[in-house]
Amino acid sequence: MDSLRIRGGIPLNGELCPGGSKNATLPILAATLLSSGSVDIRNVPRVRDVTLMLELLDTLGAEIEVNGSDGVSVNTSRVHNLVAPYELVRRMRASFLVLGPLLARFGQVEVSLPGGCAIGSRPVDQHLKALRKLGASIDLDQGYVTARSKDRLQGADIEFDVVTVGGTQNVMMAASLAQGTTRLRNVAMEPEVVELAECLRSMGAHISGDGTECITIVGQEQLHGGGCKVRADRIEVGTFLAAAAATHGSIRIVDCDPFVLNTVLETFQRFGTTIKTDESTIELSAQHGELRATDIVTGVYPGIPTDLQAQFLALNCVSRGNSRVVETVFENRFMHLQELVRLGANASLESPTIAVIQGVSKLRGAKVMATDLRASSSLVIGALVADGMSQINRIYHLDRGYERIEEKLQLLGADVERVRAN
Repeated sequence: MDSLRIRGGIPLNGELCPGGSKNATLPILAATLLSSGSVDIRNVPRVRDVTLMLELLDTLGAEIEVNGSDGVSVNTSRVHNLVAPYELVRRMRASFLVLGPLLARFGQVEVSLPGGCAIGSRPVDQHLKALRKLGASIDLDQGYVTARSKDRLQGADIEFDVVTVGGTQNVMMAASLAQGTTRLRNVAMEPEVVELAECLRSMGAHISGDGTECITIVGQEQLHGGGCKVRADRIEVGTFLAAAAATHGSIRIVDCDPFVLNTVLETFQRFGTTIKTDESTIELSAQHGELRATDIVTGVYPGIPTDLQAQFLALNCVSRGNSRVVETVFENRFMHLQELVRLGANASLESPTIAVIQGVSKLRGAKVMATDLRASSSLVIGALVADGMSQINRIYHLDRGYERIEEKLQLLGADVERVRAN
């Protein structure tokens, strides 16, 4: 397996253009299964999870054309295989999002229960409960979900028991081809939900209310071709902001949307960094003064994303003072903590969902192991700060969500190299 070698102690300085959002691209790719025409998607990140989703679409019978460095056209008019196999779904959780589209369009589907990062159970019960309310019959057997609908799905009023991004997306897609009107309440308001709705509208879906707590979908008999441009990955933006802050550097991130990061940017200011923004640019400077330890509580949008919890924890490890990081979204999401301790961090678990950190003035290089996608980015931040050489193993986790991360770090002045496996 590839690894990263990082010699730390170098401030990150310069300009970065982030890639497209992985978390927006994956449901948009699943949504192409609703269309009888071609869907053109631009600014697609070349990351492992996207490659796996394209592989799944190919397995189902979709025709896929890669256009340039960041374009993909998907035509699902000849989809014939209605089984999403364990071999693919186990490797990437978002592949479960094909359930709603295939059920709505073809009336039946068989999808393996999902895999992906090992961060708690992350159940799909909310997906299934809502699809049943649309009229689907659902069976679980030997690790597979089999869903059927005798006729078209029927619109319904649905209130999720808990806010769920994937559940909101799956049911919103299914309802786009249902008969009648569906109202979804207590939905996720994440920007990635809004991006999916925008792409669905380009395909002829009638959706309103995305970005609020209630989404209304008026089902259509069929959807046509469409297209969209994926926006900048807000988690990648937050990760590089954290890396620049931790190394006391200065970074300018272009072609992004500061508005969707309001809470995150306010949090960086609480750490003592200087933030400047305009319509499509974020500038952060941490070149003067100490960082201040800051308590973090993750939450659904517009709160602090759980996908930035590990990065903020790493930043607290090198900030003056004591802090607590509270994870409210997923269980078992502090596996990176012990690896940061190997780098010299003073951190421990108060409970399965609360970490306590006492900031230290220095970290030291060490060999560490990535355990999941976002945890691995916190180890990169720690290694960039640490004195000496660090080696991060199992970086295939990083490759799931970050495109050419070592090249982007090098452009900002980092001493980092990818060591290829033999």
